[in-house]
Amino acid sequence: MTRIKSISTQIVRIPFEDGGRGEGITPTRWHMLDNVLVRIEDEDGSVGWGEAFGYFCARAVAAAVEDMIAPQVIGREIDDIAAWNRATQQALHLFGRYGITIFALSGVDIALWDLEAKRAGKRLAELISATPPESVTAYASLVAYRDPSLVAHYAGRAVAEGYAHVKLHEIAAEPIVAARAAMGAGPGLAVDVNCNWSHDQAIAMVPVLRDADVMWLEEPIFPPEDVATLTAIEAHGIPVGAGENACTAFAFDALIGGITFPQPSVTKVGGISVFLEIAERARAAGRVLMAHSPYFGPGYFATLNLFAALPPNALFEYLYVTPEAFIGLDTPQPQEGRIALPSGSGLGFAPDLAVVEKYRDRS
Repeated sequence: MTRIKSISTQIVRIPFEDGGRGEGITPTRWHMLDNVLVRIEDEDGSVGWGEAFGYFCARAVAAAVEDMIAPQVIGREIDDIAAWNRATQQALHLFGRYGITIFALSGVDIALWDLEAKRAGKRLAELISATPPESVTAYASLVAYRDPSLVAHYAGRAVAEGYAHVKLHEIAAEPIVAARAAMGAGPGLAVDVNCNWSHDQAIAMVPVLRDADVMWLEEPIFPPEDVATLTAIEAHGIPVGAGENACTAFAFDALIGGITFPQPSVTKVGGISVFLEIAERARAAGRVLMAHSPYFGPGYFATLNLFAALPPNALFEYLYVTPEAFIGLDTPQPQEGRIALPSGSGLGFAPDLAVVEKYRDRS
């Protein structure tokens, strides 16, 4: 086992188009994919790549990687990444077990797994399972449009492109009804409310959701970790999904026990080590993970590989936008609603250096 020599971060901001106004679920207009790349290198010159969640907080997350996580890694031989992850969580508990600290930890953990798989000469999926899938079923995750005609247009277009499942980010009845009408009766429809409803508002929307044959309702209420209320909503016959804002496996114990679809995000939850732990707990409880993955960098590649740990009916979230460029060389793209797992060792991720240079944050 070789010691880790260095860690560095790079913020890369890539514009995207989605046909909407980029309003509704973020602090300001959302039109940039903020990638916090994490690069680690060992003394033999081998390199691992990771991604830490960075939308609207990229500079803070990059600083946390360099100031808080790097001292827990540089100069060490790490032969048990999951044990290192847990020890690092404990060492840094003073700074919080959620948010920026765990986002930073996630990026480094992903990079360590990339390096581990590369050292073994295997794809990450092959480290996880002897028989990983060759491809996964994706759903089109639409942005918030708030306009029924736009929602209908893009939901219908996604189905025409071969997606069998679509997720909306809408909070009113009219766009949901419009989407179902445009999609027809067959394709699956999910609705992500991004914590905009109260319990009473969610219950009042149940007839609309039933009529639209919604396969899950995502994060309907605030706070998103209020499992008791989520469970109460699910009792009305609408499966609930939640977890993109939960960090650490501990936070998922209650979610796994209370809702149908736990939704960890590998760049936010604590990385691959924590995601795998959650996947095992969900499997034991008979739950299906619906991973949160609106990314296109190493987090995207990592999530695809992690389907080696998930059941065949798990779905991959594909952010239904058009980036100006892709940060990874040979980024797998949907074909008729399916995405092939990356090829090559590790995550299968290699940065497009020209893209990194063109779009890196120079502020």
